Amino acid sequence: MGGRPSSPLDKQQQQHLKGQVDTLLRNFLPCYRGQLAASVLRQISRELGPQEPARCQLLHSKKLPRVREHRGPLTQLRGHPPQWQPTFCVLRGDGRLEWFSHREEYENGDRPLGSTTLTGYTVLTSQREYLRLLDALCPDSSRDHTQEEPDPLLEMPVSSPLFLQHPFRQHLCFSAATGEAQRAWRLALQGGIRLRGTALQRSQAPAARAFLDAIRLYRQQHGQFGNDDVTLGSDAEVLTSVLMRELLPALRAQTLPGLRGAGRARAWAWTKLLDAVHAAVLAGASAGLRAFQPEKDELLAALEKTIRPDVDQMLRLRARVAARLKAEVQGPLESCLRGKVDAQLPQITQTLLSTVEAELAAVRTLLTQGMDRLLRLLRGSSSSTQLRKEVYSFGEMPWDPELMQICYREAKRSRGQLGQLAALFGFFGTQSLVFGAQDLAQQLMADAVTTFLQLADQCLTTTLDCDQATQQLERVRGRVLKELLKFEGDVLAVGSPALTIEGIYEDVVRGFLLQRINRELKKALGARNMSCILDDCSEEPWDQAEADVETEAQRGTCSRQPGPSTEVSPLCPQLPPGTFQC
Repeated sequence: MGGRPSSPLDKQQQQHLKGQVDTLLRNFLPCYRGQLAASVLRQISRELGPQEPARCQLLHSKKLPRVREHRGPLTQLRGHPPQWQPTFCVLRGDGRLEWFSHREEYENGDRPLGSTTLTGYTVLTSQREYLRLLDALCPDSSRDHTQEEPDPLLEMPVSSPLFLQHPFRQHLCFSAATGEAQRAWRLALQGGIRLRGTALQRSQAPAARAFLDAIRLYRQQHGQFGNDDVTLGSDAEVLTSVLMRELLPALRAQTLPGLRGAGRARAWAWTKLLDAVHAAVLAGASAGLRAFQPEKDELLAALEKTIRPDVDQMLRLRARVAARLKAEVQGPLESCLRGKVDAQLPQITQTLLSTVEAELAAVRTLLTQGMDRLLRLLRGSSSSTQLRKEVYSFGEMPWDPELMQICYREAKRSRGQLGQLAALFGFFGTQSLVFGAQDLAQQLMADAVTTFLQLADQCLTTTLDCDQATQQLERVRGRVLKELLKFEGDVLAVGSPALTIEGIYEDVVRGFLLQRINRELKKALGARNMSCILDDCSEEPWDQAEADVETEAQRGTCSRQPGPSTEVSPLCPQLPPGTFQC
């Protein structure tokens, strides 16, 4: 695309952006410090609180979430002026995309021509849809497609395109040689985007939870009370997204009129300018968080030492404050919920529950097919080499984008229904909901696969013939599927801040709302005749005195794991021990 920004970011512009980042950090870090204290208290109260018996006995997979590395030749729109050029692309296991001029450069370990983390990108496979998106970026000139320089996107129709679009970064345009290659790359890239996007949500570290709560409070202080997808990404990427949204209106008003080019070339130039601004803000946010890291580590250590000895007293104080707040707000809040929430809650509950149920059903189907393949091979007296290969493929199922697409697409299908939440409650975090459901499916599949392989290794011994081994595996298969059914009702996880007035107040409000949500969930689950039921309000109390106030839902975890086997099975005599070890 021919147009470029009239000038790169000069020193004055860079200094201005640095000042904006410094202001953001100066206002945000106090929120972060406060939420670190609440997060440490939450963690300690969980450790010391009563441990409920686990409902789900699936073993937890110790494999970290990852993307299966994907690489191959593509054609890329790059250069000045941009042209379609051959390139060799590599998607790393951490969700980072790199591209090289030739395969040999990658194999020789040379530096890539370019690279990017996939956080916040969207994959488009329609050239027409992408061009409409470009038109929307600069609406004042979208109808004027007279180009100052040739437009490769218009002159060369792309048969198997892969457009990576980002709200604040330069777009990446690729083309695959075949539709099959395009599909493989699309699934791989979508997996990388989700992996990068849900890093904070998956983390169990107190600092990660504190950061997300601090972002929410910071935005509320600035009048932003709706939920959206701003928290997708790392801590620095989230802060960058927050500031970019604040800067965008002024940046558009001040910069768009001065951009060279017309029509889509001008829109392309706008994305390149946004990319420069985004890079500057991200660098500043990363540097600021790195500078804060030593203080954060010291603060977490100090909080652990000061909170743990007095945790009982702090929780009792919190319970008293919560009780007083509950008495004050209960009447108006109940009236508000009856008028604005109760009528909509059944529809929302059905939409969310149906989405998760469809994903879990897809997981069960896929897992059953995988276990049945192993049983068929065993009954057929297959060679040890063939069986080992199938066991490896079975163990890799959670990370196979093609196989897991069967599960992931269930969440995508409900995207339109989930989007209706925006009209009802101003909720714009649809992508976060979809990613969360897909993460749930992947983790459940990983846990189920781990459970099957470990139980298989423990129950099969060298003294069993193939028929006996098959019977043992069938029992293991039935046990794993039974545990999956127990998991279905355990689908919500909610948390709460502590020991600040606004935090306790919000927790009280959320407690009232959760009571209604869980009542509706129980009704829906009861109508489906499901065996798994929710605990009372699905809450994890801070202490017994305020069990009816707290709102963090517990998910079932494995309370015990099978111990190591003294004699590991080979399935049949010709297979060496450890065949089914994951």
